[in-house]
Amino acid sequence: MSPPPAPPPVEHHWAEDVYALGVGCALVTIGLMLLQSAQLVTGGVAGVALLLHYLLPLPVGLLLAVANLPFLLLAARTMGAEFTLKTTALNIALAGFSAIAPSMMTIKAIHPAFAALVGGSAIGMGILALARHQAGVGGFGVVALWLYRARGWNAGRTQMSLDACVMAAAALVVPWDRLGWSILSAVAINGVMLVWHRPGRYTGY
Repeated sequence: MSPPPAPPPVEHHWAEDVYALGVGCALVTIGLMLLQSAQLVTGGVAGVALLLHYLLPLPVGLLLAVANLPFLLLAARTMGAEFTLKTTALNIALAGFSAIAPSMMTIKAIHPAFAALVGGSAIGMGILALARHQAGVGGFGVVALWLYRARGWNAGRTQMSLDACVMAAAALVVPWDRLGWSILSAVAINGVMLVWHRPGRYTGY
């Protein structure tokens, strides 16, 4: 006996989108704070923002928003208006939230292993929440999708290649003993997306 057909997907209400953007923003900010406290880097534009933060006395969220500007322009061409508007709003929220977050939470000591695994997983879960509501933090994912559509390049390999470039740059900025933990944080982020952001595991949109 065959199972009953799955119910049709139910579109998210605008209030659910707002809530998801808030949760995603909070998780990404917390993850960045954990990584920053351990002097770690990670993959993607989040890693670029952390690298810039170690060189410039500016909030990580603000640097993330600035680093994302060219990717938002690309997203407007490849991902549509809804994704671009939500992602732009998220980046503005990240810049503001990261500016006030240190006054609300102080991390006095943290082991780099905990920062890498929990911080990376928090960022991954934040990105997952955003992806389920047609939003994102922008960045390399937009480039990978564009190159896939324009030239047929494998999106996964493109993403890993760009992450490898960030880690190569990190070797010049962060202490060597932190580089391995930084790589682990990137694995934690991608692990969340690999396990939970898969076709057939989610029917809403």
